[in-house]
Amino acid sequence: MGLGSIKPHSLVVYRGRPARVLRLTDKLEIELPDGNRAKVRLKDVLVLHPGPVERLNGLSQREGDVKLAWEMLLESGEGSVCTLEDLAALIYGEFTPSSAWAAWEHVQEGIYFQGRPEAIAPRAENEVHAALHARQVKQEEARRWESFLARLESGRFDPLIDRPFLREVEDLAYARRKQCRVLRHLGRSERPENAHALLLALGYWDETVNPYPQRFRVEHSIEDIENLELPEEARLDLTHLPAFAIDDPDNQDPDDALSLEELSLDRHGGIQRARLWIHVADVAAWIRPDEAADLEARARGATLYLPEGQVPMLPPNAIRRLGLGLQKISPALSFHVELDALGKVTLLSFHPSLVQVERMSYEQVEAQLERTPWRELWHIAHTYQERRRRQGALFIDMPEVIVRVVDGEVRLLPLERLRSRDLVREWMLMAGEAVADYARQHAIPLPFVVQEAVPVNGVAHVAPLAGQAVEGAEPASWPNLALAYAVRRSLPRSQVSTRPAAHGGIGLPHYCRATSPLRRYLDLVVHQQLRLHLHGKNLMGEQKILELIGAVEGITSSLAQVEALSRRHWTLVYLQRHPGWQGVAVLVEQHETRGRVILPMLALEADVFLPKPYPLNQVLTLELLEVNLPELEAHFRMIRP
Repeated sequence: MGLGSIKPHSLVVYRGRPARVLRLTDKLEIELPDGNRAKVRLKDVLVLHPGPVERLNGLSQREGDVKLAWEMLLESGEGSVCTLEDLAALIYGEFTPSSAWAAWEHVQEGIYFQGRPEAIAPRAENEVHAALHARQVKQEEARRWESFLARLESGRFDPLIDRPFLREVEDLAYARRKQCRVLRHLGRSERPENAHALLLALGYWDETVNPYPQRFRVEHSIEDIENLELPEEARLDLTHLPAFAIDDPDNQDPDDALSLEELSLDRHGGIQRARLWIHVADVAAWIRPDEAADLEARARGATLYLPEGQVPMLPPNAIRRLGLGLQKISPALSFHVELDALGKVTLLSFHPSLVQVERMSYEQVEAQLERTPWRELWHIAHTYQERRRRQGALFIDMPEVIVRVVDGEVRLLPLERLRSRDLVREWMLMAGEAVADYARQHAIPLPFVVQEAVPVNGVAHVAPLAGQAVEGAEPASWPNLALAYAVRRSLPRSQVSTRPAAHGGIGLPHYCRATSPLRRYLDLVVHQQLRLHLHGKNLMGEQKILELIGAVEGITSSLAQVEALSRRHWTLVYLQRHPGWQGVAVLVEQHETRGRVILPMLALEADVFLPKPYPLNQVLTLELLEVNLPELEAHFRMIRP
């Protein structure tokens, strides 16, 4: 159609809306329903009526029998078509700008008709029925939506009818989606925290819903596997050596134990030589690289520890079979280590073994540290610890609290600083250093853990030594918590590398994590590589180890975030259930009228308004004002310094 066939004041369609032609130039100048004007190309419009059209707002909906017109066209036979002029006459009995636009709206609606102004066809009967049903569903959906909004405005919801709309809010709260029309309608930004707040306000969720595992896409369960059998192989029988797995009483995955074979002392009571065994659950005997169980463990990265329970990296029946001390005789990979007078360790050998393990709690061991064999085991640990201290290790003690949810009750248990915990830590570090040094000497690629050294003005220990008297987690036990806080913040993050290098934070020339293969995948990789070396098989190359590190690091970083956020969530639930809570805090950082404090009894950091400057490490008494659970914030006021 050329420009000559369109006249001023003709009725056209532009982008689905009616428009009036004003003048013809190289383009069409048209007027839109809102009064604005535009110059458009001829091909961008459809001509509906030659006019004249004086006002677009005079185009009103007409009454006519659309269904009868459709039936008449349908009865005309297959392939029957008509013009818009014919259709307007069939429906409304006339062809005017108003009837032309009304007829065209039916074509655009697409229920009974389809086509262009010059060739409009009736839709098939089955298509019309489907379109009418779809329109009815859409109208019903709109009605339910309006009813839901009315209830929402009054702070109510219908648990049956409104579930589809609230599921959209829930999906945003779990970060399964980024958009949510409910929040958009309410004028709130579409953030998971705002969705969480709305669900709490409505009572659709309560405070016991912890959204963080799902928000980070963490698997919540793992099933037992069938046919868990360890391969037949020669194992060194070490059942004659007393072996102890020391952990918290509720530990479910004991994966390390220790034994003392020989201890020689000089005439001053110092260690001349100690030979000891560190036994570790022999997971790599069952899980070989790239097998199905290995891929599953790799995808999980590590065991997830939540206040409401743990999600293991390995199937529960594998833990029951391989955990040390969970059976009368346990399979282990045992590291034979020698410690000299200066605390230097050497890996003498390592073997698949059989051990008979006694499980003990830290508290049980603490009560016996002055008796054999615990006195000797602590002497070894202390000698090694002193070597690390001389080599620049940092001992940063910060308040720790175990958060547990038992039958819906939140329990906060301040972690006591016990020498028995130090004892186990030092023995496990010995194993990590000995294995890393052995791997370095034999050119075995491993996931080594490295960290740059950070001098702290000659201060090696920035909080009290473990074993000093402590009343729960009172601030008196933390005389320089501000320095500990500052040092911790200044430390560079440790890195996992295929090349051995120093770990400045723990004061060791080489280190790898090798004692927790039940709950950390890269520890399992260490064991898999050592077993390949032990049996003379081809090792995983450096590139393969690097790929495994890359596959796991993102996952374990997410797990660490989920654990930290979940602990804070449940700590705030505890506070929310104790309105008006009061407790002490230690000032660790100050910026004008705002202070950063640590509440040792909660192991919680918070900001608080300060009426005047105070020295760092000042003990303050705080009162809880409010808890904002979705934002993970707790607000306090100082009631006295």
